[in-house]
Amino acid sequence: MESTIIERLKEGKFVLVAEIGVNYYDIAEKRGITPMEAAKLMIKEARDAGIHAVKFQTYKAGTLAAKDSPSYWDRTEEPTESQYELFKKFDSFGEPEYRELRDYADEMGIEFLSTAFDFDSADYLNDLMNVYKISSSDLSNLPFIEYQAKKGKPMLLSIGASELSEIEQAVDTIRAVNDKELVLLHCVLEYPTPLEHANLKKIQTLKQQFPDCYIGYSDHTKPTPEFDVVKVAYNMGAQLIEKHFTLDKTLTGNDHYHAMDPEDAKAILASVERMDMLTGSGELASLPSEATARENARRSIVSACAIDTGDLVTRNMLTFKRPGTGIPPSEIGLVVGRTAICDIPEDTILQRNMFKDYPEPDEPSDDSEE
Repeated sequence: MESTIIERLKEGKFVLVAEIGVNYYDIAEKRGITPMEAAKLMIKEARDAGIHAVKFQTYKAGTLAAKDSPSYWDRTEEPTESQYELFKKFDSFGEPEYRELRDYADEMGIEFLSTAFDFDSADYLNDLMNVYKISSSDLSNLPFIEYQAKKGKPMLLSIGASELSEIEQAVDTIRAVNDKELVLLHCVLEYPTPLEHANLKKIQTLKQQFPDCYIGYSDHTKPTPEFDVVKVAYNMGAQLIEKHFTLDKTLTGNDHYHAMDPEDAKAILASVERMDMLTGSGELASLPSEATARENARRSIVSACAIDTGDLVTRNMLTFKRPGTGIPPSEIGLVVGRTAICDIPEDTILQRNMFKDYPEPDEPSDDSEE
């Protein structure tokens, strides 16, 4: 099955990915439903909002973090003290559950993918998705990157908290074994990311440094009413935006506090559509809708005095006025020195048929302005 993400990127279209992650556990608790029911509900809500792909996170706490691993998030938003404690709350799903979610996403008509955080997950997810996603946290884990790259699928690589040399190493590791599409996602590993740390110009730098890659943005800022972060990122060249997704932004903990909800997603997609409308195609040509103005607002060569039949036209007999329905000023060199074949009153818009041997617009002429 072809990837919606990759198809849209190839066509130059915007891609919005909902990072469900493990937010469905909290949604399940809030609504009194099972985690599976909550995960499916979030897939459906994402599809209904027009989102193009949903992404989960596949891990087991014991293979991801040591038990004394410290937190690195805003403890006022997520009070859990260690990474192991946090991840242990949300690691009950395995291959059967992710297969069920993939099948449901297919039924809904939205692309499924999940970030693998261990080799076993990377193996069984291979049959479930068309694109691999590498977390910023694994950017320096080159053996793990190479292992996934060898699966031979397109890849998304988040590059938060990295130096240029580390990005280059990761890209080189992928390219040594994989020539499929590669998307680099600008990302700030700060949860939530303060607006002043978004550094969206980095998107342009990535486009310059890695011209053979698609460039995107994985956003951890809190949504603003104007969605200006996403809009600026898109205008900077981020063709793919990944943002955490929730059905309730008031929930505490985990990734709800900096996530978008379905209404936010709809607004983001509408904003991007409007920006595309405003930016247009960039073609250097007049629009059909400008035809009337083009004809009437431009100028023609006009007689500055009466010109009699047989007169040889001189420059001082001519001026330029609107509308542009006669001989254009650019052809004044063809008019000067030519013989009038009819009487031309003062203030007349000159036409080609008023002069002897006047060439048609597509005929070459050696006449020049005197």
